[in-house]
Amino acid sequence: MSEKKEKTTAEVKKDKKTSAPAKKKENIFKRMGKAIKKFFKDFKGECKKITWPSGKTVVNNSLVVIVIVAVVGLAIFGVDQGLAAIINLLKDFATDREAAKAAAETTTAAVTQMISMFLA
Repeated sequence: MSEKKEKTTAEVKKDKKTSAPAKKKENIFKRMGKAIKKFFKDFKGECKKITWPSGKTVVNNSLVVIVIVAVVGLAIFGVDQGLAAIINLLKDFATDREAAKAAAETTTAAVTQMISMFLA
């Protein structure tokens, strides 16, 4: 068995020695030219695989997209208007509260002034 292992390793070493040396790379411009040529050849092949939809399908799909965009736009508009109304209500509530507070302070000041006049 040990002989077999030695033979196989010897054969592997022999194979490595007899194999041809690595081929020298071509010029960068030649490689680039081949790569570009291959790219466009593959591109042309992929373009042939495309199946284009009919005009009727394009029109139907376009109408569906337009309708969905309109519905979503109306929904966003509705939410925006609702939130704006809530904010305005809060502003009005705060303004009314401030006005009531100011009126109460004015009334309190007037009463205090009247009392001070009578006592003086």
